[in-house]
Amino acid sequence: MEQFLKKLKIKYKNIELYQSALTHSSYGYENNETNNERLEFLGDAVIELLISDYLYLENDEAPEGEMTKRRAQAVREEALVIYGNKIGIQDYLRLGRGEEIKGPNDAMIADAVEALFGAVYLDLGINSAKELLNRVVIPSLDEVLVLKDYKSYLQEIIQSGDKRNLSYQIVKETGPSHDKNFEAVVKLDNKILLGKGFGKTKKEAEQKAAEAALKKGSYGIKKNI
Repeated sequence: MEQFLKKLKIKYKNIELYQSALTHSSYGYENNETNNERLEFLGDAVIELLISDYLYLENDEAPEGEMTKRRAQAVREEALVIYGNKIGIQDYLRLGRGEEIKGPNDAMIADAVEALFGAVYLDLGINSAKELLNRVVIPSLDEVLVLKDYKSYLQEIIQSGDKRNLSYQIVKETGPSHDKNFEAVVKLDNKILLGKGFGKTKKEAEQKAAEAALKKGSYGIKKNI
């Protein structure tokens, strides 16, 4: 833990906060320790505030709608996973026995990133949280802002028409636990196949399926992407 915090240049006062931030509920339950769920709740708000502040100051001509869109891209799970992987947070997560065998998934990594910011805020204050953001998040911001949220785009197109429903399903899962591959399909009204996609995570496979549907232009939904 101390090595991880030193790498991030966090001059902590209360190391127990950071231990809790990296403690998944499965570990907490098995060992009767505080997990990271409350810190995750707090950190989510801290990151959103700091990203809002950054976008406001760095984009003085950007309208509200554009800044809102960029903020949503910067704080969604896929983005948080990128931040987490780049600092190696997955190597320091405390997981229960079953989860340890499977390894941390994207949701666990994203939650831990939020909890880490919550811990820094409680321990050192908002300025230290902002410094961490500048070291951990901002260098990757250009990368995450170009990520396309194909699922949301497809949903908007479908709902702008006849209010029909989209559903996603993981139809295939291959590979060992530490190197999974997933195949997802997206259907219209739970019966019309629009597209399928592959990815290293379920969310990535679903995004690829939505992208395939948009590019295919099935049933009059083709748009420029």
